[in-house]
Amino acid sequence: MLERFRKQAKLYLRWHRAGYHPVAARIRAGLPRFASHSDREILAARFRLADAQELVARLRGFDGWPALRQGLNDMPEQNRPLIDKATLLAAEPQLFVSDIAASCAWFADNLGFETAFTYGEPAFYAQVVRDGARLNLRHVDGPVFADDLKRREGDLLAASIAVDDIRPLFAELEARGAAIHQRPRAEPWGGRTFIVADPDGNLILFASALAKDERPA
Repeated sequence: MLERFRKQAKLYLRWHRAGYHPVAARIRAGLPRFASHSDREILAARFRLADAQELVARLRGFDGWPALRQGLNDMPEQNRPLIDKATLLAAEPQLFVSDIAASCAWFADNLGFETAFTYGEPAFYAQVVRDGARLNLRHVDGPVFADDLKRREGDLLAASIAVDDIRPLFAELEARGAAIHQRPRAEPWGGRTFIVADPDGNLILFASALAKDERPA
């Protein structure tokens, strides 16, 4: 099993050297010294095999590579496969858009996102980020939702983003001129949500728990 972890560390190292953006999220989640770094900063930073091995260990609950090795040695043989359980690190909704450049600009101007990367010449894929939220944008030539589907199903969300408090966020996005599809409202499950629509009709929901001053006594 240790050899499997060695191979995984080498894979992370290879991804980092290749500038593969999704590995940056794993590095940020696993290595505290990268917790506040952007994808670009992580991919530009020095990252050695020892760092990749530490990442593998920390993602599995160990303080570092030596602790992982010792843990494997101390663990009964019949229990060792349990340590190889995968960890889900993040979800990245994919939105379909007609113009990557225009969409990236819209997310920056209206929602305060930054473009993490674009891919292709001309670009057909991109990722926009704000804090812990990441949205992938994929170019398509035709409409994503047929009109009859919209009429039949009503609002179809493309992404849901959890927020600590949507009230200041709503005030910010409204001031930026974002197209508000649904104004803030209390939900039966005890939260508050609002929805914005991007130029391609993708509906993005922002949700938070009710603030203390909104909760029933």
